[in-house]
Amino acid sequence: MKPIARTPIPDLNALPEDIRARILTVQEKSGFIPNVFLMLAHRPEEFRAFMAYHDTLMDKSEGLSKAEREMIVVAVSSRNQCQYCVVAHGAILRIRAKNPLIADQIAANWRKADITEKQRAMLDFAIKVTDRANEVNEADHEALRAAGFDDEAIWDIAAIAAFFGMSNRLANVTNLRPNDEFYAMGRG
Repeated sequence: MKPIARTPIPDLNALPEDIRARILTVQEKSGFIPNVFLMLAHRPEEFRAFMAYHDTLMDKSEGLSKAEREMIVVAVSSRNQCQYCVVAHGAILRIRAKNPLIADQIAANWRKADITEKQRAMLDFAIKVTDRANEVNEADHEALRAAGFDDEAIWDIAAIAAFFGMSNRLANVTNLRPNDEFYAMGRG
């Protein structure tokens, strides 16, 4: 069996209590431990910081829907060729959108996916942030406002794209493998 990542995988019982408790809670809820938790846990301070920002961005209920937040992750992760994040967040997107096709459509080509024009504008911007953040200008913000996003939502789109750009790079550098369980989630 291939290793889940190039990083050391710590013994769950040797982890600081707060990290171990979080991992066990996720395992209880999902039935398995997502490999990203094990990959990050070997550096406890970074694990805590990563998870705090992740949760701040992804667990909000105002502005973007949770499914839209996952759409951004899947589109950006596909662009960055991050297998782990496309597979893992694709599973979450299928569940949150209650749509077994949407994650595959967005990963293959968000422009042709069965999404709204507003969501397409959101993903166009997220990809621009991913590829050419230095070129983002007022016209991009105006286009998003015209599509129905306020400045807080625009910030969230950019922040999610930027955060997962970092996450994608760590997953790629460490050769983080998706858990097999993710592949079937939300398809039935």
